[in-house]
Amino acid sequence: MQTSVLPPARGRPAAGDRGEGPPGERAPSQPPSYSTSIRELPSEERPRERLLALGAGSLTNSELIAILLRTGVRGESVLSLAMRLLTTCSGLRGLLHASVPEICSLRGVNEAKAAQVVAALELGRRAASMAPGERAMIRTPGDIYNLIGAELSHLAQERLYVVLLSTKQEVLRIQSVYQGTVNSASVRIAEVLRPVIKDNCPNFIVVHNHPSGDPTPSPEDIRITRRLVVSAATMDIELQDHLVIGARGFVSMKQRGMGFDEAAGG
Repeated sequence: MQTSVLPPARGRPAAGDRGEGPPGERAPSQPPSYSTSIRELPSEERPRERLLALGAGSLTNSELIAILLRTGVRGESVLSLAMRLLTTCSGLRGLLHASVPEICSLRGVNEAKAAQVVAALELGRRAASMAPGERAMIRTPGDIYNLIGAELSHLAQERLYVVLLSTKQEVLRIQSVYQGTVNSASVRIAEVLRPVIKDNCPNFIVVHNHPSGDPTPSPEDIRITRRLVVSAATMDIELQDHLVIGARGFVSMKQRGMGFDEAAGG
């Protein structure tokens, strides 16, 4: 049964009802008014630039939808239009069940925009319902490299990802955790373990890149790995590997016993 879209909301959405997803999701500190052009925002606040810099997981629902809509309407930025669409549909759940005609009933959304939104949501729905056998399997460090190595190998900044695994070594999710300098001073072990604990995963793998191109693990990488192994073990969680990726390939710290053997030995 499809959820009917309410009449278009007028004016700015009320606080707490701006379609920004579930509680805890990052909301723009100063949402632009409907008359603000997206080009007037600082580049680091524009949805597409934020996605390219931080990854899709760091964007709010309205920012992701703004990328699908591409353009706003006269007197209203695409980000404001995305917020209004979510508000009118009572959030992402309502939008998931809205039809193209229903979405088109909103001022500023034509059939092409509505079709893009519906198609993207349908792809997400199909991906979420994929059979477990269709998920990526991790049997060797090379499997991880083939999965995200190309994305990380040529980045200008360091990024750290957590790969969440099932008991059958299936990839459940890949979460970006850090961007910037990855060292023992800046990386909080609790932040790395947070998605693992939240999703109740028994196993995980940490992956980060070296912008220099040399994947040789640094002393800082070894210290971080040792702390992660010990902290995860106290919660019956296993850090299966820590991969360092560079333009010249990758290094499996587990295979080299870097940070793992030392942790096991106390």
